[in-house]
Amino acid sequence: MTAARPLPRRRPTSRVRQVWDVLAVPVVAIVLALLVGAVVIVVFSLLVSRATFDIGLPLKAYGALVNGSLGSFDGLVETCVQATPLLLAGLGVAVGFRAGLFNIGAQGQFLLGALGSVWVGAALATASPLISIPLALVVGVVIGALWAGIAGYLKAASGAHEVVTTIMLNYVALAILSWIVVGPLRLTNSPQPVTAGVGDAALPIIIGSDGHLGLLIALVAVPLMWFLLYRTTIGFEIRSVGANADAARYAGMRPRFVIVLTMALAGGLAGLAGGVTLLGINHQMPAGYSTTVGFDAITVALLGRSNPWGVLPASLLFGAMRAGAGLMQIQAGVPAELVYIIQAIILLFLIIDVLLRKLPGLGAAKAGLITTDASQAAAEGVTAAAATIPPVAKGL
Repeated sequence: MTAARPLPRRRPTSRVRQVWDVLAVPVVAIVLALLVGAVVIVVFSLLVSRATFDIGLPLKAYGALVNGSLGSFDGLVETCVQATPLLLAGLGVAVGFRAGLFNIGAQGQFLLGALGSVWVGAALATASPLISIPLALVVGVVIGALWAGIAGYLKAASGAHEVVTTIMLNYVALAILSWIVVGPLRLTNSPQPVTAGVGDAALPIIIGSDGHLGLLIALVAVPLMWFLLYRTTIGFEIRSVGANADAARYAGMRPRFVIVLTMALAGGLAGLAGGVTLLGINHQMPAGYSTTVGFDAITVALLGRSNPWGVLPASLLFGAMRAGAGLMQIQAGVPAELVYIIQAIILLFLIIDVLLRKLPGLGAAKAGLITTDASQAAAEGVTAAAATIPPVAKGL
């Protein structure tokens, strides 16, 4: 008998290439978005102030943005605080992507989860924090999970597309929030409709002036979600259903159950994001409370390639832009809303990449520029690569 040959060791260059294959699209999207943002800064500065052409204004604005978010200890803490809800909600959206579900309802799940946490926190404002804080966060998670589970059940039972149902549920969540804050939870003798404060149920500050306990909760959620997706049976089923629901069914899995469970898990994370934000920062909720966390979480999940470890730096990037936007406006005179333009451009480039990878060679095949055999080979290549790209392409 001949001895088995040892497997060849993977070359370092191949590992570097694999890392680059993962990081290439996010890095290029960010760089292109910054370039487009620089053009926007120059053009609109000329239109608004009619000043002389200043090619260095984008560098000044970006320098102030970095200085405001990373240039000091307080800036670093504020970056982490701003990134915390984005990380939790982004993890929820990323889990949905892995199951082939495009969850646009993180906004409503965030709001109702926050409302539930504030309600419990206000009711237990004088109780021990060891009881009130965990209970308030658990209620936020449960409410977010139940709200997202509605869309999951409709998808599993009737095939109703989750994009449509989650968008509708967002508006319903806004109406419920306004009604409850104006009515049952309104603070007595308050000139504006707002809930009572959470008192001792507020998350304790653990670092800096506003670095609350939610930072640690969000960091712990990253390895937990990675372990769930890649080291457990249910995680394998989630990814299998996202790759091919029919094949998963033939393999003995339950796609309908997985869909409902995944949506509930995504909603629970978004609800936790809302609870952490209200208990850690705001401490009470007005009837007109608004945020873009639920929608920004979609970009964070895409930028992180639907991987929990990728969502972490993506959320930190968006948190840094939010933390430094104020200083950018003060020092460079560039409106803080520029960061939202950059985020939107990043999302645009990410979606373009998904579409291009989903339909490579399509235009050339129609124009007769490639042969039929080549077209068939390209189609087979797309099918083989479908399991490696973000499943959000299936929802477009």
